[in-house]
Amino acid sequence: MSKQHLHLGQTLTFSGDPFHDGLDTARHSRDGALVVEDGMIAAVGEAEDLRTGDYASVTDHGASLLLPGFVDAHAHYPQTAMIASWGKRLIDWLNTYTFPEEMRFGDPAYAAEIAGRYLDLLLANGTTTVCSYCTIHPSSVDALFEAARARGMRVLGGKTCMDRNAPEGLRDTAQRAYDDSKALLTRWHGQDRLSYVITPRFSPTSSPAQLQALGTLWAEHPDCLMQTHLSEQVDEIAWVKSLFPEARDYLDTYEQAGLLGANGLYGHAIHLEPREAHRLQEVGAALIHCPTSNTFIGSGLFDMDGLTRDNQRIGLATDTGGGSSFSMMRSMAAAYEIAQLRGRALHPAELIWLATEGSARALRLDHRIGTLAPGTEADFIALDLASTPAIAQRNARAGDIWESLFPTIMMGDDRAIAATYVAGQRVV
Repeated sequence: MSKQHLHLGQTLTFSGDPFHDGLDTARHSRDGALVVEDGMIAAVGEAEDLRTGDYASVTDHGASLLLPGFVDAHAHYPQTAMIASWGKRLIDWLNTYTFPEEMRFGDPAYAAEIAGRYLDLLLANGTTTVCSYCTIHPSSVDALFEAARARGMRVLGGKTCMDRNAPEGLRDTAQRAYDDSKALLTRWHGQDRLSYVITPRFSPTSSPAQLQALGTLWAEHPDCLMQTHLSEQVDEIAWVKSLFPEARDYLDTYEQAGLLGANGLYGHAIHLEPREAHRLQEVGAALIHCPTSNTFIGSGLFDMDGLTRDNQRIGLATDTGGGSSFSMMRSMAAAYEIAQLRGRALHPAELIWLATEGSARALRLDHRIGTLAPGTEADFIALDLASTPAIAQRNARAGDIWESLFPTIMMGDDRAIAATYVAGQRVV
């Protein structure tokens, strides 16, 4: 019997980057089809061309739109339980809410509970891949990867390293950061669908010696990604300058330690100086836009238009729990609103691309996920474009796919996720 499975519905695919290659790179089919075999996408095309095959099953998703699963390029799964905490800016927010919660992850049972809860929330919101910070505790990394492996998900993460300006229970040392990270990398990197990411939280909580130790580890394992934070708030930047008076700018604190490279992920990057923007583009690093966090914590307005015109690689993220939602649709909506405030209306095609292939490119995984291209992994969703009465009445007046899709981007939530598939298996 055939091992192929046919999925019918509307489809949306891209032949290029809509920011640089134009909106014509997006191709919509009202009567599309997707063929899945052994957890991989075998074909995508018109239903009339594909429906005549010999299939083990046929699933008709009706008018739902088949899309790649969303890819969240920057999150903190340990902040799941304290998401939407009131009234602080970054540094006070870390001290008041984040650090006390992260202290709890010294308990492996608690880490396992939150990791499972977090990944289930992602799947319910149509996110099939995430790149997450863990805590200082190696067991927090084990918990995330064990939960991901149990669900068959492609997940990236790493131990968050800090050796200063944090509570005693959340500090390690330069040597222990290196040793723990190397042991976790050896244990998990490349296992199943898992990737280890070297993770200094940010320069204020790492001494120059610790940053240097992690730069050494990255040089030893250049195929790994490295994630950190950069230029999120103006008071944070002033703090960095006081801690690193010899540095040319915030980015230089990483560059001097060997933590600037093509496989680097730099979260936020709102208040970049010209030299920083130039160096990030020059090395091919990725900037990760976290729009709901940027507004919730009052950080500032990311320059999507200017940075894309300068050929920066950009991914999109929720930044749970500084970000106030687990939903990448909410991140898309906030990205649209922030860009509007800067004078640029992002097109729905650009928003969807950022949340899928754009973020996959940022993670160097677009050859595996983030698209519906044959030969890639069958992580996809069926998106209901009439999931609530408010959205349905707007969708009924839509003249094309963009007018139909945009109300769901702006007003949709987990009710819009009709189905989530991971490696071809339905999980929601």
